[in-house]
Amino acid sequence: MIERLQVSHLRNLSQVSMQAAACNVIIGANGSGKTSLLEAIFLLSRGKSFRHSQPKRYIQHHQPAVTVHAQLTDATTLAIQKQADATTVLRLDQSTVYNQSILTEQLPTLLIDPSTMDMLEQGSASRRQLLDWLVFHMKQGFHPQWVAYQRLLKQRNSLLKQTKHLTRVQHAELKAWDKGLASHAALIHHYRERIFEAWQPYFAQSIMQLLPSYVQQLSLSYSPGYDANIPLDVQLEERLTQDLQLGYTRIGSHRADIHVHWRSESASSVSNINAIDSNIAPPVDTHVKLPALKEQAANVLSRGEKKLLITALRLSQLPLLLNSELINKPQLDIDKQRETVQATVSDATATYSILPELASTTETRTTPVVLLDDITAELDDRAIEILLSTLATLPCQVFMTSLTDDIVPLVNKYWSTAKMFHMKHGALAPYS
Repeated sequence: MIERLQVSHLRNLSQVSMQAAACNVIIGANGSGKTSLLEAIFLLSRGKSFRHSQPKRYIQHHQPAVTVHAQLTDATTLAIQKQADATTVLRLDQSTVYNQSILTEQLPTLLIDPSTMDMLEQGSASRRQLLDWLVFHMKQGFHPQWVAYQRLLKQRNSLLKQTKHLTRVQHAELKAWDKGLASHAALIHHYRERIFEAWQPYFAQSIMQLLPSYVQQLSLSYSPGYDANIPLDVQLEERLTQDLQLGYTRIGSHRADIHVHWRSESASSVSNINAIDSNIAPPVDTHVKLPALKEQAANVLSRGEKKLLITALRLSQLPLLLNSELINKPQLDIDKQRETVQATVSDATATYSILPELASTTETRTTPVVLLDDITAELDDRAIEILLSTLATLPCQVFMTSLTDDIVPLVNKYWSTAKMFHMKHGALAPYS
């Protein structure tokens, strides 16, 4: 958990220092620097901004670099410096490190902000990252496989862009890369599938809280990006001609996706059999049961319901991440948990919480940091209360922003030691 945070030269934050608590609320007008403070924490954790990919866009005008430094409650210190040309310096306990994943492991961050509320309609990247965030923090072997896969994919795509016709040497080189891609893809798929299965009951429980009327209609599925029953290199060889024409690799782990499906309740179609002869019995209503229809949830739900669905996706990740016992649990245990959740779904009188019996016994290696940016503008009062009450029961740290102090009474309801700050023109001060 972050104990002290220092930010220098990020947007309008010249020099900001804060002593943080388990829950921190930053109140201020639009453009005051609230979101920039969350951006700084995200930058420290992920090595990139969630608002813009180019450092020169978020480094303060006339300044050479942005710096973010944090001291955690266990005395660990983390720091990142980004220069305008994207040159990056990373520090862990005063020592220089050369891999962002080292800081990411120390400071897992989960962002819920207005920009994430359109992920159902966007491309697969944001949904894939949603799953990979979990896999990264729960499966240590995942990240090296992912890095190696991305390196080979970059080489393959570079060659595909260079020519429409491969020489014998190029084709042999490509086949060697494809073998490597297939090996890494198989392991990546294995890790993703395991964590996805573990995630399912938590997602179902979160839907029970936020969209209880749609528990039976909403479901989650994972697509590996290729036919996982056939080695990837075999499929790549079959599609090589098309890939050469397009200049990129169309299938593989980089095309994996998470889908949220809507399944309508089975309907009845009524047909009237009209009597041809008046002496025959009167018309009879025949009920024909039609199969349930399945489509993307984004095509069915209202915008408000989509926001609740995306909140459920993100919120359901935290108790899974915090339940370290699940990391290596047998599949049978996961199935039993899913059966328990499904049984609970049928009990309309139940009081729902996200698997509290599991969350209460967790032992976390790191404390996740949840960033809530202007969430009151995206969710209704009921959803906000569910979100905050759930976060308050989990061992995580929360930083949230708000335009007004209307949220303060609700925060105080769940966090007795919450800290309130006021942001104005890039200056942070205690809220009074």
